[in-house]
Amino acid sequence: MFKRLEGIETRFNELSNLLSDPNVIANQENYQKYAKEHSSLKEIVEVYRQLKKINVEIKDNKELLEAEDEEFRELAREELSLLQDKKSSMENKLKVLLLPKDPNDEKNIILEIRAGAGGDEAALFAAELFRMYSRFAESHNWKIEILTINQTGLSGLKEVIALVEGKGAYSKLKYESGVHRVQRVPETEAGGRIHTSTSTVAVLPEAEEVEVDIKDDELRIDTFRAGGHGGQSVNKLETAVRITHIPTGLAVSCQDEKSQHKNKLKALKILRARLLDIKQQEQKSRIALDRKTQVGTGDRSEKIRTYNFPQNRVTDHRIGLTLHKLDLVVDGDLEDIIDNLTTHFQTEALKNSKNMAAMS
Repeated sequence: MFKRLEGIETRFNELSNLLSDPNVIANQENYQKYAKEHSSLKEIVEVYRQLKKINVEIKDNKELLEAEDEEFRELAREELSLLQDKKSSMENKLKVLLLPKDPNDEKNIILEIRAGAGGDEAALFAAELFRMYSRFAESHNWKIEILTINQTGLSGLKEVIALVEGKGAYSKLKYESGVHRVQRVPETEAGGRIHTSTSTVAVLPEAEEVEVDIKDDELRIDTFRAGGHGGQSVNKLETAVRITHIPTGLAVSCQDEKSQHKNKLKALKILRARLLDIKQQEQKSRIALDRKTQVGTGDRSEKIRTYNFPQNRVTDHRIGLTLHKLDLVVDGDLEDIIDNLTTHFQTEALKNSKNMAAMS
């Protein structure tokens, strides 16, 4: 590990010099490439340098253990114990930082929320989930653009698909995919009985054209008149678009814009993200099969979280985390849940990498 860290630090120093080189600055394409690599190595190098400093302090304190003064020796022992703890913490942090990066972590996401079991109550819950993620996005200064939405008459959502643009959006929300369950007394329930409803969440990395090659002859594009609310013009022109990817049978419809062209662009954005997701899920399945083991993945067929309103409780079933602050969570305060999920899956990945290293 330390040999690898030395190489990373050397490369970091090279990049620092390159970024101050006038010739590199003049070539913005190269400058951006080097700046991105420099940024990706910065945290690793900072922690590594702290670790080297701690190792020097440990060596100095070990020498003080040989001092004649007992008071000096006692202080050195106390300091040494603290430094050893810091060293262990730094080494563990570096092991996590050296794990292979998810290439999608810095990407924007396509967020899809659909009402599941529970009728109108499920649709209301879907709307609350969308509000929750919208508030979380706002707290990170991310931009949200609704690509398609299907509302109910009670302020609920049958479906909403949105583009969330912001640095690290996928890294933060990638573990949110799955079945979300709500337990509460619906406003329409006269008897005060607690009902259970569900909504599904899918978080897909936004796909770039180079990642998903879609040929024109693989698409069937149909236009039709938009339905629902939208003014007098909405039903008179065929502005709505349905795009079907013939090889997979995937179909995406968009009708929210009054422009057929804009609806087509939005539909293609959703289709491209779904095709990339299929491609990545197939790759993950092959890897899991090869390893004969599978770490928890947050598969969207799993029930991942329960929101219990009577007890103001939210529980993530994958990691056994329970928080009694549901009111804050549904208002967008997801940091505790996301941090714990990230730590859990990083730890699992670290265990898996150790097992693979032991087998090789």
